[in-house]
Amino acid sequence: MSTTTEELSATTLLRFATAGSVDDGKSTLVGRLLHDSKSVLADQLEAVEHASRNRGQDTPDLALLTDGLRAEREQGITIDVAYRYFATPRRRFILADTPGHVQYTRNMVTGASTAELTVILVDARNGVVEQTRRHAAIAALLRVPHVALAVNKMDLVGYRESVFAAIAEEFTAYASELGVPEVTAIPISALAGDNVVEPSSNMDWYGGPTVLEHLETVPVSHDLSHCHARLPVQYVIRPQTAEHPDYRGYAGQIAAGSFRVGETVTVLPAGRTSRISGIDLLGRPVDVAWTTQSVTLLLEDDIDISRGDLIVPSEDVPATTQDIEATVCHVADEALTVGHRVLIKHGTRTVKAIVKDIPSRLTLDDLSLHPHPGQLVANDIGRVKIRTAEPLPADVYADSRRTGSFILIDPADGTTLTAGMVGESFAAPEPVQDGADDGWDF
Repeated sequence: MSTTTEELSATTLLRFATAGSVDDGKSTLVGRLLHDSKSVLADQLEAVEHASRNRGQDTPDLALLTDGLRAEREQGITIDVAYRYFATPRRRFILADTPGHVQYTRNMVTGASTAELTVILVDARNGVVEQTRRHAAIAALLRVPHVALAVNKMDLVGYRESVFAAIAEEFTAYASELGVPEVTAIPISALAGDNVVEPSSNMDWYGGPTVLEHLETVPVSHDLSHCHARLPVQYVIRPQTAEHPDYRGYAGQIAAGSFRVGETVTVLPAGRTSRISGIDLLGRPVDVAWTTQSVTLLLEDDIDISRGDLIVPSEDVPATTQDIEATVCHVADEALTVGHRVLIKHGTRTVKAIVKDIPSRLTLDDLSLHPHPGQLVANDIGRVKIRTAEPLPADVYADSRRTGSFILIDPADGTTLTAGMVGESFAAPEPVQDGADDGWDF
């Protein structure tokens, strides 16, 4: 049965990312999700069947539905983040399928930065490996609200409950140390379709949701109206036409919270205040606007405002600082060193900065900190102290994923060096209560 436009408009949207080590079956899982949820067009399936026959396979290789690059198909791996859009009658989805190779771990930061859920795959034969821990650490750093552990290839271990239980327990304990608030473990076989869309008859000992059922029912909160209201200014609109001779609007996408006409606001970093006299949304005036809407604010006073400024409620003004301490994931091949001169992009503002110190690098095996490593290389996670040339109004990442994040850029060639999160590294672990749920059930 096809999903109507009216039904889609009434469903919620879930952004989620997949991650896992090489050959854990991420692309196969995604392909199975798309295929079994009837989200694959006939010509797409025909192309996959044709490509599979050319490779000597008797059945369609569903991984080819996501591995779109030629190099990915030839090597049977995922290199770049593959975005896919699909829907069921219960929910709409934006999926980021991220690579598994260590050298492409940096791409997970991109894929999971806006995700509300991360599916981390583990090969049932190999259990939790270093790359699994790295992906869990990145999900924790990015404060992804929900983590699902998909223990894949259960068909290759005889669908044994003991194998799944041991892996789920080890991963949940590790994730708890990172402060991950919730882990849901699901035993699956992406190749055979067990517990992906339909419940598996081979694992009657498992009584939890399938992957799709979990994706459809996990709580998703889009109500960010109580978050710190922030509008990074992207463009100043001055038509200077006969119809609008005095129009001066400040356009941008609301990063968090909401704004309403009559509200007193402060413009940072200058600190000037005014009152919102109007809000234009899609060419028409509105009284209130909220998170993710692209709007134009009009103010009662003429203030010198330009791209990169931040408009905030006067009663909720973040501190501006030139000294930022943050946790970062280094994504460039070139190492980040103490004394490195960089550009820092925060919201719509880009300023010069210098790396003053690298206090520690995270060791993923035991979550210990290696003090003062001197540099961070590709895929390293560590703490940095940065001195900026101009004050920045940066929120703590735990309070706002949008205005608490930044990237460091090489000023010479524009290469992205590092993705950063302001404030503490990980959330504090939840205290374990006696008899508490361990994060997965049968």
